[in-house]
Order: sequence, then C-alpha cells, then structure tokens
Amino acid sequence: MEARSYILYLRLKIRLFRIIMKIIQIKETCIYVRDLDITEKFYRETFGFELISKVPGRHVFFRAGSSVLLCFNPEKTKEDTSLPPHFGYGTTHLAFEVEPAEYESSKTKILEKNISIIHEQVWKPGIHSFYFHDPDGHVLEIVPKGMWD
Repeated sequence: MEARSYILYLRLKIRLFRIIMKIIQIKETCIYVRDLDITEKFYRETFGFELISKVPGRHVFFRAGSSVLLCFNPEKTKEDTSLPPHFGYGTTHLAFEVEPAEYESSKTKILEKNISIIHEQVWKPGIHSFYFHDPDGHVLEIVPKGMWD
C-alpha cells in the first residue's frame, strides 16, 4: 500500500473509532412470558438463578452469570408510561454457557427434571450444544464455554 493510501486508511479508521461505541457485552436479555410464577420456579429450580427483582404481575429478573435475564408480562409492559413501552409474543432463543467439563452433567440435570431435549447439535469436533423449551416454549440452549472463540 502506498504511503498516501495508508494515511487515508488510518484517518478513516480513526474516524470510525470515534463513531463506533466499544460495547463490552450484552448486559440484559429480555423474554416475555405468560405466567411469572411458573417462570420464576422454572429458572430458579432449573438453573439456580438468583432472583434480583420481582414485581407481581409485571416482571421477574434473574442474575445469570454476569448478565441479567429479564422476564416480563407483555400485557403490563406494553402499557408502560414510566419507561418506553415494550412487549413481544412468540418463541425466542437464549443460549446459556457452561464450562466444557459441565456440559454432560448439565444435560443429565435437564433430563432428571423431566425436560425433553429437543435437539443436540455438533458444531465442530468436541463442540456440541443441546436445546430444550422453557414453560413458555422459548428455545433454550446449553453451550460450552469457548464455543464462539
């Protein structure tokens, strides 16, 4: 690359660096559910998630590793006036990461709770994930740490 082109390239890169935010991670993930009590029981008993907020009829929030899982009643949040209204219907997908050494025992724990595994995927040699439903039909996946590395 000639010097002039390289200088133009660097200037463009500096401009883009100033424009683009440096996101660290997705901090919250939101799903919409029909029954908050059933949702609370499922996520606490299946994953051991810590309940960090509960407003009866509106939401339950859980700590999920370094992220937060927000579970909302869409009929309440679509009427919000103190926050931007939001809602959704239908099936969503979430993946939860476990240590590779915990993958098989995680699968066993799901089966012991009489939760059906609907699919197991081989992504590459030694990297598998498995899928199952929560009470609202959301598709949940267990993935080993490093899957996207």
